[in-house]
Amino acid sequence: MTNRHDNEEAVPLLANAPGQHNAVYDRFSSKKKKSIVALVSWCGLMPLFASGSFFPTIPDIAKDLNTTGAVVSITISLSVLAASLGALIASSYSSFYGRRPIYLFGLPLLSIGSLLVGLAPSVPVLMTARFIQAFGASPGLSVGAGVVGDIYRFEERGGAMGIFFAACLLGPAIAPFCGGVVAHLASWRVMQFILAGAGFLGFVCIFLFFPETSHPGVRGIEKLRQTRQIEEDQGGSLKENHLGWVWVNPLRPLWLLRSPNLLAVTIAGLAVLLTDYVLMTPLPYVFAARYGITNQAYIGLCFLPIGMGSLIGAPLAGFISDRLGGKWYPEDRLRGTLIGAGIFVPLSALGSGLLSDPRLAWLFGHGKAGFIGNLICLFFNGMGVDLVLSPSAAYGVDILHERSAESMAANNGLRSFILSILIAGIIPFVETAGVAVASAIAAAGAWSLGFGLLWLTIRYGERMRASIDVGYSTEESN
Repeated sequence: MTNRHDNEEAVPLLANAPGQHNAVYDRFSSKKKKSIVALVSWCGLMPLFASGSFFPTIPDIAKDLNTTGAVVSITISLSVLAASLGALIASSYSSFYGRRPIYLFGLPLLSIGSLLVGLAPSVPVLMTARFIQAFGASPGLSVGAGVVGDIYRFEERGGAMGIFFAACLLGPAIAPFCGGVVAHLASWRVMQFILAGAGFLGFVCIFLFFPETSHPGVRGIEKLRQTRQIEEDQGGSLKENHLGWVWVNPLRPLWLLRSPNLLAVTIAGLAVLLTDYVLMTPLPYVFAARYGITNQAYIGLCFLPIGMGSLIGAPLAGFISDRLGGKWYPEDRLRGTLIGAGIFVPLSALGSGLLSDPRLAWLFGHGKAGFIGNLICLFFNGMGVDLVLSPSAAYGVDILHERSAESMAANNGLRSFILSILIAGIIPFVETAGVAVASAIAAAGAWSLGFGLLWLTIRYGERMRASIDVGYSTEESN
């Protein structure tokens, strides 16, 4: 069935290639583009809000289900793994069938999973429900970034991507506080029911107002129809050429990681993002031991600086990346990441770890100065992480524009898969070695792998792209 939105505010595409390239970005008015970004930002907000609101409630969930925080933290690993698999599947099918059907399939799963999390009577049910919840929410970031790439030109894309990520990152900014307050006033389960309602609201809005944004003739289903039509015109049977459901290899986006450029920014993003989880996952226990904070609402407030840093860092990164370098050397977009990966992230992670470790209380004391210093470190960590991730996402869209959602999914897929393994060991490692040691290791990784790989990509990016061609975009196709 043809979607009534598909041709909304469309303009005819010109026959010549340059005209067609320009016209494809003029299909939607500026106002319509902003509404599209708002819709996909709401969907991108969901996975980050679901994870952010979960962190401060880990002690309550452990108590309610008669288990330990370390066991509950495994559900975080499972949700990250589900997000990884879901993003790969969603991006593959969005490239074939389009963006809109993927949202309409994923958002109901998010609502169902959230309801099951809220009703979970045991840890196994909780783990299963969190997997479904994260799987349903997974298209939010990868497909959302693809949508931004569909509707904005190269020179506008960094700023638009920054706005998209800033809106999504409102989740980490306010979700821990919201989750903590709801848990304190009612129950951690109530927050899950709210998420179910938010997912349903997103589904209704996408169904009513979201047009298909994929470029005309680019979707796999369109190319297959053209091929079948040619076969039919040449004497093939209509029955034989009838289109049914087409299975798409969900692991296909990972093949893009043959690109040394994409692989480098993926590993760099992993090293940087890991510091976030090393600081956030054990935070309720660490702050309880270090500063005597046990109230869920207050614990949620302690997450606020890292979220506010992300909220500021994403649009700032987009603004910077659009203004660096020449017209077409895509690696110029990454120059703004160096201050985040080289200074803000490693120093803030190390500083927060030293200030948070109860074993170092004799050195830093228990006073307000240390607590405020810790919150400042969390703020700069959040900002630094997004100074890296937002331009890296735009860079992936730039160099693989026609496969932008798959590029994002490959990036997120590998990163999330490795994170899902590492996250499960964070709390046990912190309990054994201390948060200062864990943070120091994460900071060293962010500096050596994060900063190092980004610098190499900026310096040798063109040579790296020339070494293995995975179908890179050109200035003309962006």
